[in-house]
Amino acid sequence: MNIGIIGSGQVGTCLASKFSKLGHDVSIANSRGPASLQQLAGEIGAKAASVEEVTKNKEVIIVSIPQKNVQVLPKKLFEQLKEDVVVIDTGNYYPNLRDGAIPALVQSGIDSLWVQEQLGIPVVKVFNSILATSLKDLGRRKGEENRIALAVSGDNIKAKQVVFKLVDELGFDSFDIGTIAQSWKQQPGSPIYCRDINLEKLKKRVDTMGKAWSEMRNIIIGNRNADEVLMKADYPTYLKGLQEQIQ
Repeated sequence: MNIGIIGSGQVGTCLASKFSKLGHDVSIANSRGPASLQQLAGEIGAKAASVEEVTKNKEVIIVSIPQKNVQVLPKKLFEQLKEDVVVIDTGNYYPNLRDGAIPALVQSGIDSLWVQEQLGIPVVKVFNSILATSLKDLGRRKGEENRIALAVSGDNIKAKQVVFKLVDELGFDSFDIGTIAQSWKQQPGSPIYCRDINLEKLKKRVDTMGKAWSEMRNIIIGNRNADEVLMKADYPTYLKGLQEQIQ
């Protein structure tokens, strides 16, 4: 597939490298321009491009940037996309650690619902609830024991089918969370966020959250805020805590 990636952070770079090795035609862009990506692109088998170029004639576009930067993307960037182009959002909102307060996002509390509104097109949320190191190293063949499952949410069923295939190619199972309005179940503070758990365990944890954001909002946002404090003070301890909560 022809894949464009906006963002050259850990997740964006990992996805570009993985998809290139799988034989996809991958372009990658960042806010600093293609010249800053020439060496990286050469190393991972991708093409360095501008943000505008990386969205042209693509079948899949992956937006992998901090939430605060979503609102500074060119306003008409996605205006001319064909209806069948799949747009993936991998982002997470960390207001205290990185992104600052974004009033409209604070009001809704649902990260990718806000992103979808900002971009003006349907998005599929995936790759946000796995650490880049796990994405890089822990993929397994289909059917292998304890294959990690990734949550997927979005309003477009056909787009999600494309995403399920890509996730499988990378060595992970998919679990359909539901619409983008249900994507809160996979954002920071939820019990499935970056836990590296298999499909059975992920399903059980999703079931325990129910379907009402109004009932879970304070819990999930409270957990995220506490995690931000720990991440800033002692990131290794935060990572260790994620693994201790797998059971």
